[in-house]
Amino acid sequence: MFEVAVYSATNHANITVTPKIKDLINIMAIKFQYNKTSLQQIEKQLKMRQRTLPIIKSKETALRLEVKRCKDEAVVLEERLNSQIAGYESMYALWGEFDTSLVSLKDVQLGNKKIAGVKVPILINIELEVKPFGLFSAPKWYFDGIKLLQGLAKTAVEREFVLAKLALLDHARRKTTQKVNLFEKVQIPGYQEAVRKIKRFMEDEENLSKSSQKILKSLQEKRKEVEV
Repeated sequence: MFEVAVYSATNHANITVTPKIKDLINIMAIKFQYNKTSLQQIEKQLKMRQRTLPIIKSKETALRLEVKRCKDEAVVLEERLNSQIAGYESMYALWGEFDTSLVSLKDVQLGNKKIAGVKVPILINIELEVKPFGLFSAPKWYFDGIKLLQGLAKTAVEREFVLAKLALLDHARRKTTQKVNLFEKVQIPGYQEAVRKIKRFMEDEENLSKSSQKILKSLQEKRKEVEV
């Protein structure tokens, strides 16, 4: 005998059912048979998910913290960039005399590391190049202009890097959260419900068998009494 068990999270008031969870519930159907072999297979799947759930929850927590750290860093870089742009605009009248091609981005060195099992890039170094210019013929403020452009370039690269890193980590965090929800709100309750159904059926079958044996034994005893 085959059965399909679909766990309904809507029956539990302590579970918030989002549209995505509803979709998961609709497709999460556990097929099983009412026998000992099927029970062992279902219990094995249940235990595997119960062991895995704390691990992916820890991963989700770590990723949430890292995402928050990246967001905070992005805010700091945004404020620094705005401040540097304000400094650039304050010298607007002088930039007509300045050769902006003097400062250029030569190289960005990247590495990588794992955060909660997710491979993310790390910024090792930003290398800028300053072209030679006439030290004696250039205005005195040229050095300040070069320094300002270098700061702007570095901050802009750092900001773009952090935003890219943030997008990567947030994507990993969302995928991990989905898996936590799938295990915690759909699969584990679904397998638990399947286990309860199989056990209840097997217990009822066993009780019916015992009752039948008792009835049969009683009939046999009565028959013997009649024959005597």
